[in-house]
Amino acid sequence: MSRRSEREESRKRRRRTSRILAATVAVVALVGGVGAVGTAWATGGLGEWMDPTAECVEPIELTVLTDRAIAATVQAVAAEYDASETACSHTEVVAQESADTAAVLASGNATDVDAWIPDSPVWLVRMASMARSLGRPVPDIALERSIATSPIVFAVPVSRAEEFAGRDLSWKGLLTDEFAAILPDPEASSASLNALQSLESRVDIAQPRQFQNAMIRLNAEVPANADAAFAALSVSDPGTVAIASEQQVALHNRKTGADPLLALYPSDGSLALSYPFLRLLDESELAKNLPGADEQAGDADPESAELARRARELGALKIALWEATDRFAGDGFRDGLGGGELEQDGVVEDPVEVSSAAASAQVAILRTWGVVSVRSRILTVIDLSGSMEEPTVSGQRRIDVLQQAAAATLSQFSGQVDLGVWGFSTLRAGAQDWESLAPIDQLSSDAHRQLLNEVIASLPTRLGGATGLYDTTLAAVQSVLESYDPAKVNSVLLLTDGRNEDENGISGEQLLAELAALQDPERPVPVTLVGIGPDTDLESMRRIAEATGGAAYSAARPEDLTVVLNDALSQRACRPNC
Repeated sequence: MSRRSEREESRKRRRRTSRILAATVAVVALVGGVGAVGTAWATGGLGEWMDPTAECVEPIELTVLTDRAIAATVQAVAAEYDASETACSHTEVVAQESADTAAVLASGNATDVDAWIPDSPVWLVRMASMARSLGRPVPDIALERSIATSPIVFAVPVSRAEEFAGRDLSWKGLLTDEFAAILPDPEASSASLNALQSLESRVDIAQPRQFQNAMIRLNAEVPANADAAFAALSVSDPGTVAIASEQQVALHNRKTGADPLLALYPSDGSLALSYPFLRLLDESELAKNLPGADEQAGDADPESAELARRARELGALKIALWEATDRFAGDGFRDGLGGGELEQDGVVEDPVEVSSAAASAQVAILRTWGVVSVRSRILTVIDLSGSMEEPTVSGQRRIDVLQQAAAATLSQFSGQVDLGVWGFSTLRAGAQDWESLAPIDQLSSDAHRQLLNEVIASLPTRLGGATGLYDTTLAAVQSVLESYDPAKVNSVLLLTDGRNEDENGISGEQLLAELAALQDPERPVPVTLVGIGPDTDLESMRRIAEATGGAAYSAARPEDLTVVLNDALSQRACRPNC
């Protein structure tokens, strides 16, 4: 047989083997062990039944998917291994974002993959969850120890380092808004997920909303990746940092013409990215095809022989990666246990003490982030009745407190939110109790955001009349339904300091009946009501909220309004099922 024919036959066997390897439906790492074959793999026991000195006739073709950050280093180590005398392999290293690989594996569209090196074990959990939600079997993936790590740091431009001289930067400080940070999208960035877990672990038990409030602030600007976050630093406010891994800082500093960055290490410790070696292998098929497992198969079965050769080559490659600590250090990574010294611009040379991330906690955090950053379409309805002139215990008027809270909340929303504003009180526009002050439009538009800021600034000049609560609530729900966007969470946010005082409008019973008639499970419009001060009709607010799948909140002290608003908005995506 010619060499070309041999290669073609090898590829055919490879395709047959790949289909076998993709068939199993358990994530071995998540159920507590790798079994007998997995143990043999991890300890090198497969060498007892696979002769490593056999002549290499046709190299085994291996495919390894890796996170982009580590792909170049893995490729270099794999090339060195393939060229070694003991190897009989040709390794293709494919660089891909970990989030994308998780989605591809979950969909069952990666049947020719032998191993995966993401930047966090959390992607295993996410991949399994996605597969189940798609109604597909969970790929069989064995989790083994990490080949490299990289701690999470605060990145700042060297040119602006004086802004941080003498400052103590910590996760606790970021949590309590002592400084600003740019957080790349946690949906795609494990560094950002680790940062959020660091924040959550430092929440004051007496202030449970701290974490959600911090996420709302961080959601104001969410670049797609670390490079975009570094670019944003150059135009950010003084004292702003970017969340990144130590290796991302080192890699950035190697780029020609880049504004060099300095890694500042959180004073209260940090988590680290961890790059585990994940083996995609059907262990039941491998065990079944081991030489000697079936007396009729033996060494003569080409499929069994290929499985055995593939197992040996992949296991040897894994060991080569584990042992290549100097190579990884040269590219800015710590070793698989979090230690090792670096000689990289912008980062510290000595080992950095880090803690391990918790995959289950990060998945829960990601769900919370999804609520805060969810694509929303909100009609905000503000009480402009004369009672909003009344002073609070702080000496400020109710409208002043509302104005400050509204401005602070607006500044925290990302461009993914569509927002409009109505004002209401009796006879606001002729016989109508409400008027549109700004249409619902995208906050990604600078012009619209400016309009909203101008509206908020003008609120104290618009006061007058009584509280026309019922007619306004019904009109607001109808208005949102008329321009409903099924791709977003559509809702009404109503802020009031009183109770319905429109004697010529509909009654509370009529309102509830009208709202019930409008309810459509396919087009929900939950109404979230926030009462300001001690005079609100909280019972009526609760009935309205219940009728629409919303919620009613009370800021008995108007000065608590900002906290209550953040709490209400953080749950808007789960209505009506919170």
